[in-house]
Amino acid sequence: MSGAKPHNTNQIHCVTSFQDLVSMPFHGKINAICWTRKLIGNFSEIANKIELNENIAVLDEDELFNLQLSEQGQLAREILLNDLKVLKAYGKAPILNLIKCYERDETYPFFPTDVYSFHVDCSPVPTDTFLCTYYGESSEILPNAQATQKVLVPEIRDELKKIYRGADEGFESFLSEHFFDLHYLPKPEARPISLGLGNLWRLAVDHPESKVLPCLHRAPKEKNGQNRLLIIC
Repeated sequence: MSGAKPHNTNQIHCVTSFQDLVSMPFHGKINAICWTRKLIGNFSEIANKIELNENIAVLDEDELFNLQLSEQGQLAREILLNDLKVLKAYGKAPILNLIKCYERDETYPFFPTDVYSFHVDCSPVPTDTFLCTYYGESSEILPNAQATQKVLVPEIRDELKKIYRGADEGFESFLSEHFFDLHYLPKPEARPISLGLGNLWRLAVDHPESKVLPCLHRAPKEKNGQNRLLIIC
């Protein structure tokens, strides 16, 4: 399984090692760093060996160890275990997910706040988001200039004010409390960038010390019958 090199944009910087992935600073318009990799092994075997009785399952190392796998499946397992190991050693808390689908937000049909919407991650302390898709549809990112914060779109803002019905000075707090301010609307000319399979990504997060814009990203719409295998932290 190979990870295609992402389209060249001025927001992405590609590296060739984990050390470069974690040490390369975000700067200017660069808010996504990609360790491009061509992975060996059969990740679909792992995804299909595990019975998924819910929409999302967290796979632990013991569960991976106990799978009876072919030689190619074993190679894939070694890569998963090593990725978990290096991310933990770096101080992250990686989660290996098998995903049928994420929960949809239907609270306000005109403004879903689920992960299928382009959004940014937000943190009160300095951190980054790491993710890698090994099997299934891969996540997407979008250049910041190709989207508008949804709460700034007049029609959407008017609808949100109808929901809010409070004093004007509390409206911005209302937006942040319900995570509306984290979501973005692609412009008509927007061209989302697939993160590909096997590539390990580090994405900029909105936090007080960040020197760059946070990276806009979203989960893909899954193919029927094909679960996704993903590490994220």
